[in-house]
Amino acid sequence: MTERDPIPTRHATRWLLQCRPGFGADLAAELADWSNSAGVAGWSRVENDQGRVDFHSADGRPLPTPPALTFARQAWPVVADCPQLPERDRVGALLEALAPHLPEALAGVWLEHPDTNDGKALGRFCRKFRPHLERALRERGVALERAGAPRLHLWFADSRQVVAGLAPAGSGRPWPMGIPRLRLPRAAPSRSALKLEEAVGWLLTPVEREAALRPGMSAVDLGAAPGGWTWALRQAGLHVTAVDNGPLAESLRADRAVRHLREDGFRYRPPHRVDWLVCDMVEQPHRVARLVRHWLVSGWCGRALFNLKLPMRRRWQCVAECRALVTGGSGELGWRSAQLYHDREEITVLAWRPAAGSRG
Repeated sequence: MTERDPIPTRHATRWLLQCRPGFGADLAAELADWSNSAGVAGWSRVENDQGRVDFHSADGRPLPTPPALTFARQAWPVVADCPQLPERDRVGALLEALAPHLPEALAGVWLEHPDTNDGKALGRFCRKFRPHLERALRERGVALERAGAPRLHLWFADSRQVVAGLAPAGSGRPWPMGIPRLRLPRAAPSRSALKLEEAVGWLLTPVEREAALRPGMSAVDLGAAPGGWTWALRQAGLHVTAVDNGPLAESLRADRAVRHLREDGFRYRPPHRVDWLVCDMVEQPHRVARLVRHWLVSGWCGRALFNLKLPMRRRWQCVAECRALVTGGSGELGWRSAQLYHDREEITVLAWRPAAGSRG
């Protein structure tokens, strides 16, 4: 084996970023804003239908690690590009390309592909390919499943075209392709419960979850019906005021820790401060952003978790405008946002008052 590069991110001149199919142009716009503000010379190649963006160095110099991006499900530095693996020895050719970069150990090997209908066939291929690849890696002296080691990403555009990268330990979303494997409980009133579960799992750190989602805490759910988010909050032991003119699921109507108010979410004012405001109303994103800011600045809640329904065009510009509306443009309020797997034409945002305590 040739000499190994222990920290390939130091030399990366290209990053591969994954997103929801159809949102590649939005991710590229977000990358452009970041690179311009950070003084990074780079350009993007977009595969919109595949949900993939390749970010290249424009001057050949190594690229810094991009920040957590709203539209990116995963992001990792490219170390090898295999445009045409031989059909009879894909594993051998792939390991030959990876040889200069493989570390002594890997935390995991993630075989990824476009999250599309055509990608399902590639998923079946990847499941069959994985054991052969892992056996070959072990034979070459690479330990697998070692905590703290880099993670190997392999992006399959098809069964013979692969891009490989190494992600530092603890970086990115902790699921292959950025897709959490969540199951909807039968008791949940709607699939939106999964959206809240994913948001809590990604937008809050474990320490924050323990501190900010304790039994007995209080929440207001604006636009609650039929009650997916209210139900999820109740599973964490919170007392919830559900505000919606529509009906809640029968199971929630019988819950004494749920108070249902048939009111307009934009007009409702809480009688006292609550720990959480959550909001999944189908409404203009800028209007929702102004509402959330008003709750936070007025001290009506400590944290807010909400969705912004995005327009068909200029979606990144809409996100940037809403962030400025919520935070005041000066960072007086905290903001983290992501397009979750369970989001569609929307993003999910966590916002907070600094006094609430947070990592951002």
